[in-house]
Amino acid sequence: MDLDAKSAVVTGGASGLGLSVVKKLQAKGAKVVVADVQRGSNDLGGAEFVECDVTSHEAMQKAIDAAVAQGPLSAMVCCAGIGTANKIVGRDAPQSLEDFNRVLQVNLLGSFNGLRLAAWAMKDNEPDEDGQRGVIVLTASIAAFEGQVGQVAYSASKGGIVGMVLPAARELAKRGVRVAAIAPGIFDTPMLAKVPENVRQELAKGVPFPKRLGKPEEFASMVGTIMDNTMINGITLRLDGALRMV
Repeated sequence: MDLDAKSAVVTGGASGLGLSVVKKLQAKGAKVVVADVQRGSNDLGGAEFVECDVTSHEAMQKAIDAAVAQGPLSAMVCCAGIGTANKIVGRDAPQSLEDFNRVLQVNLLGSFNGLRLAAWAMKDNEPDEDGQRGVIVLTASIAAFEGQVGQVAYSASKGGIVGMVLPAARELAKRGVRVAAIAPGIFDTPMLAKVPENVRQELAKGVPFPKRLGKPEEFASMVGTIMDNTMINGITLRLDGALRMV
């Protein structure tokens, strides 16, 4: 997908994995809209910021419209997400439905919200030589496959994203819109920055190779590969250094 003079939306693009994706798409010539709950202090490189709760139709549509105003929307990358660590049977009570629902709403429904509105905006784009009109990339996690204790809500939300990819890709194929997902392992993100350094080091040692945390730039590089390779469609790609959580 040639992104020169075209537009893109990155949810959760103000920090972490999303910010690296913003920079990657800008380097490929796209006019990028960052859709996030807050701008933060990071340099967005001239990308337009739109305050966005990904669970809101109106907020997401506003971000899509801002992108379309700059050029045909040709890329949507959904990086917004939250995580909690709660056991089903807690010390004083069962895990709350509110906690479980909030994670599903942001991670799963938020991803579908971006998927559906981006696909609608892309369907009338002028196709390229392959008939391609747009690319949508979702962010799953290896927790979708090997969730750990305390990750029931997070794993369910990421598993739902994995489950959406193939049927979405099959449906949108006739529109010339590709859909794929990336399932990252342990990456050096603001979420992980809250973990004590000794714990971070132990997590890094568990990665077979390379024995370190993933870099946001490596996630963005995979997004770039998906954009470039038209045959990548309907699949979730693990990006984890061969890590399998136990």
